[in-house]
Amino acid sequence: MSTFIVLLGPPGAGKGTQAEILAEKTKLAHVSSGDLFRENIKNQTELGRIAKSFMDKGELVPDDVTIKMIKDRLVRPDCETGAILDGFPRTPAQADAFEVILTELKGRVDLVPYITASEEVLVARTGGRWTCRAHGHIYNQTYNPPKQSGVCDFDGSELYQRDDDKEEMVRHRIRVYLKQTMPLVEYYRKAGRIIEIDGMQAKEKVTAIVLDALKNSGSRRDFSAEM
Repeated sequence: MSTFIVLLGPPGAGKGTQAEILAEKTKLAHVSSGDLFRENIKNQTELGRIAKSFMDKGELVPDDVTIKMIKDRLVRPDCETGAILDGFPRTPAQADAFEVILTELKGRVDLVPYITASEEVLVARTGGRWTCRAHGHIYNQTYNPPKQSGVCDFDGSELYQRDDDKEEMVRHRIRVYLKQTMPLVEYYRKAGRIIEIDGMQAKEKVTAIVLDALKNSGSRRDFSAEM
């Protein structure tokens, strides 16, 4: 049976960082819904064109389109033994649809790490983010500042702050995420899959907690040798 991990956490909690680390350590594919949308739109797939038509109007992409993208991604060879999901599911309805997909794939959700942090820490991590205009290198004025203020270390291009990285917008995104995600947290809590983790700890500690929980999750796959 394939192993699937669903990562939950507000912007700035370290979810993306943990997804990359865990994918390397477990040899499971990292499936990011954001990356999947960008890939489909860039490649002008039918699903990408449909998704873009909604996004261009500032509307949410319908669940059936998102779910089809996810399903198409999970049948690729690199997901044969499972995957780490980042950004999907977002609602109990999507989680129900995900369960249907997993039944077809003979897989299951073994663990749902929910990474948390205080709003002030989330704002400091996300609100202080600056992006390089040339190649998109990311900096943080508190945690990873450039050597020279306003200039990229790698290519010397100007650094700018995206609108959604500004403090007011960051606080709004965090509150919206928490409001929308709590029903999903309860969904997986009732299923006995949630493990809540303090994301204010060192990233190595967070990784260790997730890996330890995975070993004790009842997964049919033995990860001990790979970790």
